[in-house]
Amino acid sequence: MATRRADRARWPNARVPTRVRTQKGITDVTTNASPALDRAAAKRQRYLKYVSWIDSTCSTDPGARVTLRAGLRQNINARSTFAMNRYIARWLPPNAPDATQRAYFTIAAMIASRPRATEEDEEAPATEEVGGGHGNEADAGGEQVPPADTPKEPKEQKEPERRGSSLGTAFAEAVAEAPGREREMRESTAESRLNMLTRQSANGIHRSLPASVLYLRQLDVPIDWAQLLADLIDWPERSGRIARRWLQDYYRRRHHDSKPGDEGVPEGDAPQ
Repeated sequence: MATRRADRARWPNARVPTRVRTQKGITDVTTNASPALDRAAAKRQRYLKYVSWIDSTCSTDPGARVTLRAGLRQNINARSTFAMNRYIARWLPPNAPDATQRAYFTIAAMIASRPRATEEDEEAPATEEVGGGHGNEADAGGEQVPPADTPKEPKEQKEPERRGSSLGTAFAEAVAEAPGREREMRESTAESRLNMLTRQSANGIHRSLPASVLYLRQLDVPIDWAQLLADLIDWPERSGRIARRWLQDYYRRRHHDSKPGDEGVPEGDAPQ
């Protein structure tokens, strides 16, 4: 057993036999993914479901958006955040510590705090399309045209996603020129804001993050809310490692954008 654990520690992605008890006794089963990686993928999926639900709720329920937005830069014990529990409590892990709960509250508040232009677009009435539809509509004789049978292509088995894009990547994207964006963030501004965030304490990151995130969203830069939630949960214990990853992702992306032909160190070989 000790040897088996040592093998998993040395080669977390290796095909290490796992001992399984069956009706015929104990047998060894070889698996590809390590339990730690599977847990990371499952956690990523939970975070994705949470942020997707919050975003959908804010898009369809203006009252919920106002309630959640009230939690910006607030402590979870502040009375202004009590009403947020109606939407967040169901998603919290059992016996979640305050640091984890605050991360859920902060992410929900930032999702709800949308740029003004986005809110105006959502409140604008939708226009109805005039004219017939497309596709398999009735023909001149009024009969339905059956769809043609098309062979289904087999779906590729994708590796489960365990980590998303960091905040450093978002800042780098804000600096880069992109079609459809009216303006970009100055590189000096991006570096200054990102370095300021990396120096924040557990309380300071919750107070400073909303302004920078709102700035990024005003520039139409996508935010990986699920990854940001994971980073906020881990910030009290792993802020140094997370800050290092943000900075490395930022400078790696900026180097790639400035020298498209020079890929540098492959992403898989980069230090974590």
